[in-house]
Parts: sequence; structure tokens; C-alpha cells
Amino acid sequence: MTHVEALDLDCLPDYVIVLGGGYVGLELAQALRRFGSKVTIVERGRQIAAAEDPDVAQALLENFASEGIKVLLETRVNEVEGFSGQKVRIRAVNSEGEKLIEGTDLLVATGRTPNTQGIGLEAAGVELDARGYIKVNERLETTAAGVWAMGDCAGSPQFTHVAYDDFRVVRDNLNGGTRTTRERLVPFCMFTDPERARVGLNESEAKKRRITYRLAKTPMGGVLRAVAIGETRGFVKMLVDAESDRILGFTAFGAEASEMMAAVQTAMLGGLPYTVLRDAIFTHPTAAEGLVYLLASVPAKAMQQPA
Repeated sequence: MTHVEALDLDCLPDYVIVLGGGYVGLELAQALRRFGSKVTIVERGRQIAAAEDPDVAQALLENFASEGIKVLLETRVNEVEGFSGQKVRIRAVNSEGEKLIEGTDLLVATGRTPNTQGIGLEAAGVELDARGYIKVNERLETTAAGVWAMGDCAGSPQFTHVAYDDFRVVRDNLNGGTRTTRERLVPFCMFTDPERARVGLNESEAKKRRITYRLAKTPMGGVLRAVAIGETRGFVKMLVDAESDRILGFTAFGAEASEMMAAVQTAMLGGLPYTVLRDAIFTHPTAAEGLVYLLASVPAKAMQQPA
């Protein structure tokens, strides 16, 4: 039997200032707020979750506001004073002018720096790229014969599931295989409540790459699983190729979003058209069943989003 100690709420921070509105910052900000801490997020960009579509970022922002989390966008930090765990003071500036934010604890969630300096890599002939990550090819071989790298240090997307796939690439290649990281379909999940899950292209990426698409979008209220559990915040959407029925990408912000995404990812890996999911008989009421109702609204091929 596993022994689980009770959480000591007296040890929780009173007021946490979070620098950065990415995965780590948002997930921990919400968790700390729900444990009772006051939380302010400072983000220098125009939206939180910078890689997501504006409608996803806005939904996250509104959800955080409803929980009492303060978010400052387009805000640049000029100075940090004090000691985290005691008292910290942030001097920042945005379009409204200078701001002074005082709290008890500071969480810096502005990205990761690879810990590759000063460990003798150059002596082994292992080169780094311009960002400081270990330089690897698509087989995850480094510039030194017989040396391989995987996970965060190799510049892979910084997720546990990607690091595990890196391991499989190296394992198979060490056993004579030809496995690579080329064209991997990597899923992205942000475990806020509700979840945000995405696989493939989102609208921002499709437009940037001038890929025309058809868009199907529905609120989570149209997903009967969400209705059954009384959690209808959010929405789901899918991008379908303008000229074929190929699935380009899927995004969900809502309860059990990651489970719905897994069904779409499997279809994409199999090269299946969206119509297979649309016409499938999914168990009622599951999250995957919501795909049937979402995909019934895919526009005709002549109705596409401009690139």
C-alpha cells in the first residue's frame, strides 16, 4: 500500500508571480490558484499560449480570469527584486505604463536552456547547434561516431512522449534499423482544466504556410460526453484539406480533449479521410462520439478558408 501524506496548505505560496504564459507557466498557475495562492501571470507576448490560435488563447484567458488569475499581456519585465519564498517585487511596463507587482514567490517559466555547456562535449567531438542543443541527424546520431542523443538535449519537442519515441528511434537503429524522426506526428497537450489538446496543423500554421483548408468547429456543448459530465466549457475544431478529405489538424479545448485527440491522431497516422470518423459508430456517451457531430459540419469542398 502506498503511503500518501496530506498536503500542508500552510506551506503553499501566498502570492505567486509567474513569468511566462507557456505550458509550464499556465499549468502551474492554475494548480497553485486552486490550492489557494494568489497568482499573476506576466506575458510579454500578445497572448498566452503563443503557439496556439487566437480563439484558443482567448478561451484560456477567459477561463483563468473566471478563477481569479490575473494575466498581464504585452508586459515586459525590467527589474526583479527580493527573494522568492519571502518577498519579491517586479517592475514591468506595458501600454498602460509602469507597473509594480509585489508577491511572495516567483516562478520563472520563460523556456529552457540546454545544460550542455562545460561538460566536455567538444573533447568528444560532439557539436552543438546555434541554440546550444546537441546537433543530431534524423537518426539522432551526433557528430561523434557511436554517440547518440535523445530528448530535450537533442532539441526534440520538450515532452515525455517525444523523448520516449527518441529512445525507440535510437534503440531500433542500434539494432540495425533505419528509424528516423522525420515527419513524426507529435501531439501537444496542455493539462489545464479543461485540457487543451492539438495534433497536426492549427489555423495559424496553415495560414502561415498558405495551406487552404475547410474548418469544422463546434462548442463542447455539442459533445454529449461533456454534457453528461456537466463540463461544457470550450470547443473543438478540425482542419480538413480544401481539395481532398485529408485531416490536416485537430484542436480541442475542453473536458477529455486529449482522449478525443487520440482518436483523430490514429486516423491521421493511418491516412484515413475525415469521413471515416464522421461515419463511425462510437460508443455513447464518449468524447470520441463528439467527432461525429463535429464532422457533420465540414463545409463542402468549394467552401474553404483563404490562405
